[in-house]
Amino acid sequence: MDISLILIFIALGAFVGFMAGLLGIGGGGILVPVLTAIFIYQQVSIENVVHLALGTSMACIMITSLSSMRAHHANGAVVWRLVKLMTPGVVLGTFLATFLAASASSKSLAIFFAIFMAYVAFQMFRTSRRQVSETKEVKEAGKPELSAVSFVIGAVSALVSIGGGSLTVPYLTWRSVDVKKAIGTSAALGFPIALTGTLGYLLNGVLSGSSMPNTWGFVYLPAVLLVSVLSFFTAPLGARLTQQLPVNTLKKVFGLLLLLLSLKMLFAVI
Repeated sequence: MDISLILIFIALGAFVGFMAGLLGIGGGGILVPVLTAIFIYQQVSIENVVHLALGTSMACIMITSLSSMRAHHANGAVVWRLVKLMTPGVVLGTFLATFLAASASSKSLAIFFAIFMAYVAFQMFRTSRRQVSETKEVKEAGKPELSAVSFVIGAVSALVSIGGGSLTVPYLTWRSVDVKKAIGTSAALGFPIALTGTLGYLLNGVLSGSSMPNTWGFVYLPAVLLVSVLSFFTAPLGARLTQQLPVNTLKKVFGLLLLLLSLKMLFAVI
């Protein structure tokens, strides 16, 4: 692996970690299209290129989400009761969806990814005014609703390799959770999503007979190592700056970036 690729992975790690801490987003929206481009450049088979990008992104997010979760917990922004109720659903949805992803073509996954990132970009451009601190409505929702919603969040997260923040945060704020606590709770849920997704893509890659150099299943190990090291340190920095930076403005810029990158990936795969 040449030095330029090493520097790209390091820069990726620093950026996605910072954004994960700041916006409660795991970084898959950036990692997947960039990793896809890198793997195409490395002449990875087009049949497996998006699968490898998804699995590698999940493994990177695992470390990022752990660091982000710890930072938000330190700030008192994690509603652990909700994490406990929602974790079984997101774990089951994530694991099962990795099998669906493994059976899908790279083109289908790229199309789904681009459509979902368009939704994420739309959410980024919206400014929510529902930022109350009560969690009464969440309690009234009941365990069945939380389980069903969590399953969908986990499944979609596995198919696009995200920590679930773009779905979890809107849902919790709709249920009248303060936006900062919604971001912190989403960050905490991102860790079981990423851990389960990594195991699922690893297993499916092994079952598919994938034997590319420096990979374990659908996980490219050098990228995981380099991206994770930097993201571990920059995620807490982003979390600390949530109160100081113009988050709404940054969301709009980040949303546009996600949209452009996903379209680039789609055209590259097609």
